[in-house]
Amino acid sequence: MLQFKLESTDKGSAARAGEITTDHGTIQTPIFMPVGTAGTVKGVHQHELKDVVKAQIILGNTYHLYLRPGMEILRNAGGLHKFNGWDGPILTDSGGYQVYSLSHRRKIKEEGVTFQSHIDGSKHFFSPEGAMDIQRTIGGDIIMAFDECPPYPSDYRYAKQSMELTHRWLKRCCDHVDATEGYYGHHQSLFPIVQGSTYDDLRKQSAETIASFEREGNAIGGLSVGEPAEDMYKHTALVCEILPKDKPRYLMGVGTPANLLECIALGVDMFDCVLPTRNARHGLLYTAEGIINIKNAKWKDVHEPIDPDGPCPTSRFHTKAYLRHLMHSGELLAAQLASIHNLTFFLWLVGEARNHILAGDFSAWKDSMVNKLQRRL
Repeated sequence: MLQFKLESTDKGSAARAGEITTDHGTIQTPIFMPVGTAGTVKGVHQHELKDVVKAQIILGNTYHLYLRPGMEILRNAGGLHKFNGWDGPILTDSGGYQVYSLSHRRKIKEEGVTFQSHIDGSKHFFSPEGAMDIQRTIGGDIIMAFDECPPYPSDYRYAKQSMELTHRWLKRCCDHVDATEGYYGHHQSLFPIVQGSTYDDLRKQSAETIASFEREGNAIGGLSVGEPAEDMYKHTALVCEILPKDKPRYLMGVGTPANLLECIALGVDMFDCVLPTRNARHGLLYTAEGIINIKNAKWKDVHEPIDPDGPCPTSRFHTKAYLRHLMHSGELLAAQLASIHNLTFFLWLVGEARNHILAGDFSAWKDSMVNKLQRRL
């Protein structure tokens, strides 16, 4: 079974430091999880993820892995751990968010979701049970319940119906997981997902409902989908007050460095987002002093390290002028260096948050950091 040990809480906020133990290793929280959509964190070797970025857990995307390379190949390989060579913990999403993003290509019914592949237009069907079987085959240590993610904004009636469907699907997911075994000999923990859009009563009802299933951890979905940051913080705080304190809380798809610190202060333990790698490919670099757009002309003749005092060793070695040159030349190394830089910074940031929670001065440190993190350099 997945184990969660709460080690310390911050006196000035709801921030917590803890430790999650899985069959593939231990995760110190709060933690950021790099997103490996198609079985790889784009542009980053597995040894760099472990030795440079210091990643402790990565994500696999059910929708994309189901389409390519497909379940037969992953099963024959022995699961995603063997297929991609990552021997640490893996979390798999259920495909629900990708189905949400394919609004013009899918139809939602009680039985599940019919959708068209973005690759070739072929039709496919995900049921709650099927999504569990796919994640069993991928082999995630943590697997996510199949949910519907309502768009923002959603009217109250739609948000309520969507939440209730997610709860009915959760029951089917739990029943199926409890009645089946994984393929590769390690334990797989099912996390339910809170929904409810931006309605206080729905969020409260959903948090209470998924907590009643008493799974090994819980997730908060349907945020960071276009709503104002204030709404995200408000509903994260509301949900964290309800979800069990003795189980990890995972805020899905969030977010910027400032978002991470604000939501850690609200009691979130786990985060994932494509932002550090996606923005890296467009030349945006995150540092403790603010954000650098390395494509800007101001850096073209600046022969100083990208981040001389930062946590990433490659950014202490390569210069701003060099990385800008690589970006403008379309060199693959540009995206690789920038991605490693951003991921290393995100993992450093949550590690520093953990250190300050353990030291008892997280709130003051967080307040001093948030303003700097949002500055454009």
